Amino acid sequence: MSVSVKSKTVALYVDMEREHARHLATRVAEAFRRKGIKIALCPGQSESLAISSNGARVPDADLLVTVGGDGTLLRAARIAIDEDIPVLGINTGRLGFLTEFDEDDPRIDHLPELYERGLEIEERVALQAEYDGNKYFALNDVVVRKGSISRIVPFGLCLDDLQVAHIPADGICIATPTGSTAYFLSAGGAIISPHVQALGIAPLLPHTLFSRPLIVPVSSRITISCDSEIDHANLEADGEVVASLGAGSVVLITKHPKPVRFARASKLHFFSRLEEKMRWGVSIKEKLR
Repeated sequence: MSVSVKSKTVALYVDMEREHARHLATRVAEAFRRKGIKIALCPGQSESLAISSNGARVPDADLLVTVGGDGTLLRAARIAIDEDIPVLGINTGRLGFLTEFDEDDPRIDHLPELYERGLEIEERVALQAEYDGNKYFALNDVVVRKGSISRIVPFGLCLDDLQVAHIPADGICIATPTGSTAYFLSAGGAIISPHVQALGIAPLLPHTLFSRPLIVPVSSRITISCDSEIDHANLEADGEVVASLGAGSVVLITKHPKPVRFARASKLHFFSRLEEKMRWGVSIKEKLR
């Protein structure tokens, strides 16, 4: 499957706090315009960028290009999934594990040609968290975490309405395969290939010797409940606090109804990316390239 070019409109989402990201975004926009392709700017960015949209609209775009780090792409993914637009990231941050190009990649200047020729599409599972009648999107992970108190508190965990555990911990992280290389990995979880239809569950700093991360089917209905001892907890989606929780609160996490579509110049070789970006399988004695 490849990106379908219909309206010849590309949307931009930029890390506005980084000057070199804004500069690169201007360069990308100019390259597209020289090919007669319109540029649409995401809400809240038009005043800060020296780029005119000339009436182009994000809902009409065939592609959403992000300029920033992985966090920029995660924020843009919410727009991409709402508008059903594939997303392609250009990295100006530190790691750039999710993005397609680093900022010094010469292919950036040829992105309009790649776009017209047809970019590859890769679908990724996303999460939906439901609490108090509201639904929250996450591409990487959903976390329920205790507030500022220092003591350990219990969290209940249910799978498909069956109780699995009552875990004394700082919280619980639910991750997609995409998020398995992020906070879930730091919490001791396994790396999950994006081709595997599964979700990861990891307790955060559990106060037990026998609490280990779980890998469950992507179809699972995962429920996290806050114990009566909990005075305050947070619901986080991709690292952003989206709701405040109290004692007795219950959060339901399921697979999002729609996948996030990544646009790529070529097919992703996941384990090569792990070696390149995260030094997976490389000796700690080997010098960085």
